[in-house]
Amino acid sequence: MSTPTITAPTAPSALSLARTTATAARVLRQLRHDPRTIALLILIPCVMLVLLRYVFDGSPRTFDSIGASLLGIFPLITMFLVTSIATLRERTSGTLERLLAMPMGKGDLIAGYALAFGTLAIIQSALATGLAVWFLGLDVTGSPWLLLLVALLDALLGTALGLFVSAFAASEFQAVQFMPAVIFPQLLLCGLFTPRSEMHPVLETISDVLPMSYAVDGMNEVLKHTEMTATFVRDVLIVAGCALLVLCLGAATLRRRTA
Repeated sequence: MSTPTITAPTAPSALSLARTTATAARVLRQLRHDPRTIALLILIPCVMLVLLRYVFDGSPRTFDSIGASLLGIFPLITMFLVTSIATLRERTSGTLERLLAMPMGKGDLIAGYALAFGTLAIIQSALATGLAVWFLGLDVTGSPWLLLLVALLDALLGTALGLFVSAFAASEFQAVQFMPAVIFPQLLLCGLFTPRSEMHPVLETISDVLPMSYAVDGMNEVLKHTEMTATFVRDVLIVAGCALLVLCLGAATLRRRTA
């Protein structure tokens, strides 16, 4: 009599809307019981914008020139930090391993996390944009809705980067350590402090491949033009494409356990 062979179930290869939304709902339920994380996601960008506004209280034009750029940078940073730590916590607690043992693919998990944090990113970006434009007096030539679009894409990019780097961290402390390596160089080279065209040619070339550079450029297009320009469309597509690419890399590098 031949002995039957038992094969381990393989994870589905195609994305499932049901599995993705179930993952997103679970993440949102967990976050609902973590008020400190919600405060960091929702309130900190708004608080930073208020501080920035009154730091330049005697020079409103300075706030106008850098406020829009920081309106996109603050959500990117907070979403990166929270997403990387939250995803790492899922792995170190064993939750991720149990989920991957179920009929659920890595793509479903990554898409679910992206959907959950993307929902929070929409709330975060809407509050920050509304605060800056209608309460802090940020003077923009173009439509505030375009500012909101770029801010939202920046937050989604931060989410994607956070999901990606969490695969390479063995502890929450290491996840935080990735910020100087991933975020700070982009912050220095994105054109916030000086136009990228005035940088050393080597640094300008590096800045041309960093997504935060196009996020800042997109914000500046809204500041200067009343209509949507071709440059703005290019910048938005690049930021969105980078977010999608990093999400795909995150799914490919997702591991069940820390090293």
